[in-house]
Amino acid sequence: MTVEIDNDSGFCFGVLSAIGKAEEELRNSDELFCLGDIVHNGIECERLQSLGLKTINHKQFGSLQDAKVLLRAHGEPPSTYQTARKNGITLIDATCHVVLKLQQRIHRQYQELDPSTGQIVIFGQKGHAEVLGLVGQTDGTAIVIESADEIDRINFNKDIFLYSQTTKSAASYNQLIEKIAEHVPADRKFIHNNTVCGQVSHRRENIREFASRHDVILFVSGRKSSNGKVLFNECLNVNPHSYMIESRDDIDFKPLDGAQSIGICGATSTPKWLMEECREFILAHFNDR
Repeated sequence: MTVEIDNDSGFCFGVLSAIGKAEEELRNSDELFCLGDIVHNGIECERLQSLGLKTINHKQFGSLQDAKVLLRAHGEPPSTYQTARKNGITLIDATCHVVLKLQQRIHRQYQELDPSTGQIVIFGQKGHAEVLGLVGQTDGTAIVIESADEIDRINFNKDIFLYSQTTKSAASYNQLIEKIAEHVPADRKFIHNNTVCGQVSHRRENIREFASRHDVILFVSGRKSSNGKVLFNECLNVNPHSYMIESRDDIDFKPLDGAQSIGICGATSTPKWLMEECREFILAHFNDR
């Protein structure tokens, strides 16, 4: 039996940078607040909590005074920065540079926009932290749609400026663009911007190839990770013997019996050490028999 960990799985650079900043700060301080879960992986959050990281929500953030707060990779709306200035809060800004660049693009577009003739549309998950930060760049006026089935929310009598949440599927975004284009009148603009993160998009292709090479796939991910759900489905589409787990405690050894090749992979929010722990647990189990 071979047990292989996917080299392309694990933290994306945005998450890696945020966790690195948290660890660096906690080496010099006993306490650091984080606005929202630093990563959608409960086990990694527990590890950082043991080092002194305290997760808070926006209501708790609003009541803090003279504290130090980490902003995670997802980014935040302008209102968060305004609250920090008012309450004397020191921010450690770990917004992913891809997300930050997108925020700036949308903000510039909003400043130039005539709302009577144009609209900003964001393809993304409603309520997702990144999307809330993007909508905040437009004073809450951007239209958020989750699929091509919601294009009736767009006013086709106005120009359309379309952006995507960075972690959305490039294929789904292209399908949405085609669907919108079918309804745009000749006298109206339709500007669509390529804002899907290349690193995340690339992982979909890689993980399909990885899953197809193994008898069984164990996909390690936090249950709250939207990226995890998407990537797990990519595995499942090419390998029906794919199982999602949060940690080694979730491993069911029955599906692994008789497998010659086991692949372990994960989401952009899955730490490498957790996948390695699962691999060692599997090898120890079968070597002890």
